[in-house]
Amino acid sequence: MPRTFDPQLRRALAERIRFYNELGIHDFYQREPATARSPVPDIPDLQPEQQMPPTMAMAAAEEDLFAPLKPEAGVTDPIKALRTIREDLGDCTRCRLHKQGRKQIVFGVGNPKADLMFIGEAPGADEDEQGEPFVGRAGQLLNNMIKAMSLRREDVYIANIIKCRPPGNRTPERDECETCSPFLMRQIAVIKPKVIVALGAVAAKTLLALNAPMAELRGRWYDFRGTKLAVTYHPAFLLRDPRQKKEAWKDLQRVMKELGL
Repeated sequence: MPRTFDPQLRRALAERIRFYNELGIHDFYQREPATARSPVPDIPDLQPEQQMPPTMAMAAAEEDLFAPLKPEAGVTDPIKALRTIREDLGDCTRCRLHKQGRKQIVFGVGNPKADLMFIGEAPGADEDEQGEPFVGRAGQLLNNMIKAMSLRREDVYIANIIKCRPPGNRTPERDECETCSPFLMRQIAVIKPKVIVALGAVAAKTLLALNAPMAELRGRWYDFRGTKLAVTYHPAFLLRDPRQKKEAWKDLQRVMKELGL
């Protein structure tokens, strides 16, 4: 069973591992438990009560700590960092969607320093045509929702779980979400929004790793990697069932209160 460690200790271990990665050291080996003749050396920069042998450090570290540094690491300008992520994505062929009729990748749009980020499911036909998320009928409704919050589209950042249109606008498959969402996670890490709004079940379930109906997902706050996350209906669903607009507005009012709007 994995051990649980204090967040401060985890951060210290993460920085230590990144330090070694930058030196070109990527392989770590388990050491035998310390004996009286072979004391375990202190891990520098940790308080005495936080010191631990390397075997425990390995157990505490999350798997992404051992991944190579991202190209945008160390880039302080979010505009340049997002551009670097887009360049790393390239003309993506990592999943089957590049062979199933997509015209272009729909990366994301908006303020790179936005306090509020909307995340939808996948591009549709209009988005695939124009290369920008939420530009069709659902996008117009989302614009109206943003305007009702006393914001402009340019004030927020908008993206999707996956960046290519599934054929026939079908629901993205799980492996497609798993392949594409790491790029979204990198976008979120660069933008550092105060609040994320997951639009619809696919976005909510993918981000939260929860399999629950919308009725259970809505109406509460979630902690997503240190950022508050709320769930509401996808604008496309609201076009099909306008009766739920009142409920979506309740969700957005909760977000407005959190952001002081």
